[in-house]
Amino acid sequence: DVVAGEEVKGYKEEQDVPEDSTTETYVAMRLEVDNWRWAGVPIYLRTGKRLARKVTEIAITLKPVPHLAFREEGSVGVQPNQIVMTMQPNEGVSISLGAKIPGSRMRIRPVNMEFLYGTAFMSQSPEAYERLIMDAMRGEATLFTRDDEVEAQWAICDPILEAWESDDIPVHEYAAGTDGPREAQQLLRPGEHWRSI
Repeated sequence: DVVAGEEVKGYKEEQDVPEDSTTETYVAMRLEVDNWRWAGVPIYLRTGKRLARKVTEIAITLKPVPHLAFREEGSVGVQPNQIVMTMQPNEGVSISLGAKIPGSRMRIRPVNMEFLYGTAFMSQSPEAYERLIMDAMRGEATLFTRDDEVEAQWAICDPILEAWESDDIPVHEYAAGTDGPREAQQLLRPGEHWRSI
């Protein structure tokens, strides 16, 4: 068995980047929406350069039910159901859920259902900017951000940028090719974990 790998160059190893640079290349945050529907539901965001993998996705982890639908011994270690919508690199949707293993014993294990555009339609989707330009030419605004959305985004980002400029938020280092700085774990509630990148 052979596994090949390649060392990923870090940001500070790039040409013309000072060795003592504190330029932010990663951000992770926990947000909450202040309304009755989303009260108490954490929304986690993270993005960065040179992470373990380049992927754009929305992962929704469903809340476990307060009672076990199956006997406890068969449900030990069962993870919450999850819906993952992937935008890049392979557009699609996957659903992970606990299913009973066939047989007389009550045992549950995670199973995945997956839909991939490329597999389902056997055709190449247009590149991101190709689609955007075509929509602009047709007057189709679905993929364009509305002004109220942009204002809401800046209402979140401005205080963070101001805190970075005033050095109120430390910039933590992380190795290229990893999931980011260990300090991002502090954002999570007890028992929660980041999805592997």
